[in-house]
Amino acid sequence: MLTRKQHELLMFIHERLKEAGVPPSFDEMKDALDLRSKSGIHRLITALEERGFIRRLPNRARALEVIKLPESVGPGLASRPRGFSPNVIEGDRGKARPPAPPVPVIEQSDSIGVPVMGRIAAGVPISAIQTHSHTVQIPVDLLSAGEHFALEVRGDSMIEAGILDGDTVVIRKGNTAESGDIVVALVDDEEATLKRLRRRGASIALEAANPAYETRIFGPDRVQVQGKLVALLRRY
Repeated sequence: MLTRKQHELLMFIHERLKEAGVPPSFDEMKDALDLRSKSGIHRLITALEERGFIRRLPNRARALEVIKLPESVGPGLASRPRGFSPNVIEGDRGKARPPAPPVPVIEQSDSIGVPVMGRIAAGVPISAIQTHSHTVQIPVDLLSAGEHFALEVRGDSMIEAGILDGDTVVIRKGNTAESGDIVVALVDDEEATLKRLRRRGASIALEAANPAYETRIFGPDRVQVQGKLVALLRRY
């Protein structure tokens, strides 16, 4: 699963390779994605390489090869103009996709299969939401109406809220939250984190539940809510 910036960069590199036969320079990538520095491009390229979408060829300057495109880019869509902005969590909004298979239900235990979509930082934010790795069975009593996904927690910034490193959090997908809710928040279209959201006038604060971590405050245009915490799973 790619963030919006990762997706835009991958498609920009893909289009440039198709048109010119060579990948764009880092300066061209920076300008195309409207980033302030090339360090952001380095981080995005590393993330794309780790996820298997591109490959850096050794001993050649500006040598990038696109290995694959996201599943959401079907036949005839590879030349889609920039400005397409998929949600970080893969969904079917605005896409022509075949009907999804029914969510498996285990009748004996009244559980529902919920997809685990990668890892989320409960500490210093990381590029978090990756891809559907496996499915966990969640008792229906723990779920509310709507679509859900699960994330594996990495970090200790939410320990005083009872969320520990290694836990699995269950998130109800949505883009709104009340002040005080624990949410998956996407910052600057690049990094996702699990924090308590507080509204402070026109600003949004992402508040840790660990005094070792500072509260981070952003303008409302820099934070997108991806969903709210509804349940927690822990193995002993």
